[in-house]
Amino acid sequence: MAEGNEKTSFFERLKKGLSKTRQSLIRNVDQIIFGERVIDADLFEELEETLIAADLGPTFTYELIDEIKERVKRKELDNPEALKKVLKDQMIGILRPDGKPDEEIPPDRLHVIMMVGVNGTGKTTTIGKLAHGFAGRGRRVMLVAADTFRAAAIEQLEVWGRRSGAPVVKQKMGADPSAVVFDALKSAASQEVNILIVDTAGRLHTKVNLMEELKKMKRIMERESPGAPHQILLVLDATTGQNAINQARMFRDEVGVTGIVLTKLDGTAKGGIVIRIARELGIPIRYIGVGEDLEDLRPFDGEQFVNALF
Repeated sequence: MAEGNEKTSFFERLKKGLSKTRQSLIRNVDQIIFGERVIDADLFEELEETLIAADLGPTFTYELIDEIKERVKRKELDNPEALKKVLKDQMIGILRPDGKPDEEIPPDRLHVIMMVGVNGTGKTTTIGKLAHGFAGRGRRVMLVAADTFRAAAIEQLEVWGRRSGAPVVKQKMGADPSAVVFDALKSAASQEVNILIVDTAGRLHTKVNLMEELKKMKRIMERESPGAPHQILLVLDATTGQNAINQARMFRDEVGVTGIVLTKLDGTAKGGIVIRIARELGIPIRYIGVGEDLEDLRPFDGEQFVNALF
């Protein structure tokens, strides 16, 4: 029963968090199709502008409009209200979940999660919330301070380590991040840690250096623990819209990304970016954040997301 209540309360928080996106997208769609509106070229043009402005992206928008035109031709759409159902169904189709991210983590051996993303996306906070969630489900978690370029990142990770009861492996500021990762893998093996979460730097103005550093860390992980990193999660700030897409494409192409954590969905009218990332980049959304609280980062459920949006 408690779990049901928890799900309901998160759905309410998600609905509230998506209110800005709902106002910019669903309300505009409602206005376009309001009343006895004829489904014609003008309607399609207005719909296209609205969907692209809400950051759903051109690929999804054109596919949706083609689908609607096809259905009109087959006389399956006789009123504009039915357009909304097509929009909703298409979104759910793209976001249908492919398994919960933590269901894939075996309880009896080390699972390494490498967190990447530019500074300012909420990466370290996300790591803390993930650690808290895993620890709450009885997993043995260890954190790795491999962002050695910012003293604040190391300190912040230590605070989260204390909050979640997870030990933190660190070295002094300016140390080689790969050396920190090497130490952490040795410690994790000796302490029978189940989940190792690695914080990494995100200084984009030295992009080449950053990517080479991340690749080196990956090589060390693979060498010391075959199969690692088992997940590379990219943390994106939903409020940055198109920028988030560019970042996702770059990290995917340079280091490989197995999933995305989308933060700050409660602060943006561009929640449609979720659809765009899934459709254009083919990277699953693994977690979403809709607030500051520990419980406001959750495994992503595509159907729940779309229902909350509508």
